[in-house]
Amino acid sequence: MDIFSYLHQGLSAIIPFVVLLGILIFVHELGHFLVARWCGVRVEVFSLGFGKKIFKFKKGDTTYALSLIPLGGYVKMFGEQNGDGISEEDRKFSFTHKNVWQRIAIVLAGPIMNFLFAILVFFAVALIGEDAKTPVAGDVPPASPAYAAGFRSGDKIVSINQKPVTTWEDIQRALSLKESHDLRLDVVVQREGESQTTNISMTAKAEPNPNVLSSYEYVANVEGLSPYSAGTTVGVLENSPLQALGLQTGDMITAINGQKVSYWRQLEPLLAGLNAKETLTLEVLGLREGDKVEKPITITLAPLESIKSYSLQSLGLESSELYLSKVIENSPAQAAGLHAMDRLLSINNVPLKKWEDVINNIKSFDGKNAVDISVRREGKLVNLKITPKMTTQMTPAGVEEKRYTIGIAPIANIATPELMILRTSNIGDALIRGTQKTWDVSVMTVMSFVRLFQAKISPKNIGGVISIGQAASETFKIGISQFLQMMAIISVNLFVLNLLPIPVLDGGHLVFYVIELIKGAPLSMKKMEVAQQVGLAILMSLMIFALFNDFTRLLGL
Repeated sequence: MDIFSYLHQGLSAIIPFVVLLGILIFVHELGHFLVARWCGVRVEVFSLGFGKKIFKFKKGDTTYALSLIPLGGYVKMFGEQNGDGISEEDRKFSFTHKNVWQRIAIVLAGPIMNFLFAILVFFAVALIGEDAKTPVAGDVPPASPAYAAGFRSGDKIVSINQKPVTTWEDIQRALSLKESHDLRLDVVVQREGESQTTNISMTAKAEPNPNVLSSYEYVANVEGLSPYSAGTTVGVLENSPLQALGLQTGDMITAINGQKVSYWRQLEPLLAGLNAKETLTLEVLGLREGDKVEKPITITLAPLESIKSYSLQSLGLESSELYLSKVIENSPAQAAGLHAMDRLLSINNVPLKKWEDVINNIKSFDGKNAVDISVRREGKLVNLKITPKMTTQMTPAGVEEKRYTIGIAPIANIATPELMILRTSNIGDALIRGTQKTWDVSVMTVMSFVRLFQAKISPKNIGGVISIGQAASETFKIGISQFLQMMAIISVNLFVLNLLPIPVLDGGHLVFYVIELIKGAPLSMKKMEVAQQVGLAILMSLMIFALFNDFTRLLGL
């Protein structure tokens, strides 16, 4: 890659970050500015960024500036730092000489503007349209309570307890509980490929909510019901007819004889419906010389006398989830001799059927005896002994979990849940949607701080400017709707963060003013200065810690 390519990549990553952060800082400082002017305070400087001013102009009493460091901004108000020495005539323009309620309004205006701006952005997203998971069940295991209750793979959930369901989010909301009590469910579903609906009644047991950022402590768990299905990524057995034609482990089948497929459960029935005397044509996506192929590759298999009927078994195909995509360097697996593309067969002589079996077997390691692992490598059986080591893993909920691992990763075979475009053309509905989303994100953000203090989520989840930059860049690549949603989420985070009772933040100033209301007199300048210094030290420590986390994630440590 030449220097111009690196430059282009760098700019494409930086520009969305600067745009996102610049807009949010402008909105926040605009809140302070407008309310200060409304209260009659003279605003001396309105600056986006800190440090040396690279562009400025003056209009009226205010100098408007664009400064060098784009990681914040400020509104400098007359009489803000020290009200002493201000003439009687100028006191009407001084921030310090405004009554306490006006000062509270000015300080509170910045965070409130971030909250209102998030509503506006989510309102726009509701009109533009956003991706949402459809209320369609993924794979429902036959041995699960959901299957026993009557749910089947591919069921579309129409309503729960007489409330219409539009997205999978609606299902999660319907199953969320404030208290631990079982929930009676009357569910209307539409079977895959059918027009008529089916009624399902069951009692769902209340369990602790695995989403630690939710304000709901419990969920009515329907075990086996999820939006996820196994995909069509295949493992190809050695010496099979399709291997000879170039099909490789890790390839994803996208169509069989012209019929599109998305889920593993579709493959066997479709193959069984074909005549083995017909030519079999597969369209696949896969890796060729390390690059992801953008267009499907067509593989054609002429009729074979050795195959009486088409099936996954007769074609030498299986799910890819027990094949290894990589073996981590300096891991127990590498030391024992495991290789990428090995097919896991058994652990301690217990046959493996799915990746979850691998995790559970390794987690149950007794810390003493080595684990026996059998793999198939290029058609040959290989037996190995591995001693797992205790590691700290981050769960999807953001909780650090200590468990035994060996340092391997599978060739994942999870299909992307079916998505829909959720859009409204009604202004009122869009406003309600924007307000609801902003409130939900606000609750989630507050809960993240609560869970941090409760040590229920790891402080390693705290991110800084690098995390924001990466999020801005990635969502910008995906589309305007995703970028706007990220902007709204960060705006809500700024709203909550600035209200924390830390001196130097808006929330710290509000604490000073509340104390003034209670005492009937402001705190002494010396006490406020000491508090400001402590607050600055806390804030700088948090910023350094967040930056450390960013670099740790960036370097994969």
